[in-house]
Amino acid sequence: MFQPDRSLTFDNAKAVLQAGLQAISDGQVSIDFAGVTTVDSSAVATLLAWRRAAAARSTSIAFENMPENLRSLVALYDVSALLDPASSRSALPHH
Repeated sequence: MFQPDRSLTFDNAKAVLQAGLQAISDGQVSIDFAGVTTVDSSAVATLLAWRRAAAARSTSIAFENMPENLRSLVALYDVSALLDPASSRSALPHH
């Protein structure tokens, strides 16, 4: 399972993106964020790119152990449904 290092920010997003894309290309179906502690909006863009890459391969990718700061950014940008379609089916509608 692919595991990004401690940070996923503008400074290293390109390298992490490429490593994740390679993992997806190699057949990985999940990415583990257990060790990630520092994120910025680049992390959200990276997750979206990984989701698109998996979809292009007609597969899915699971994001496991996402830290709270990354979950907060995903919610802030309102892309939860794009990153975890299963969770959007059971979520309450926004008003």
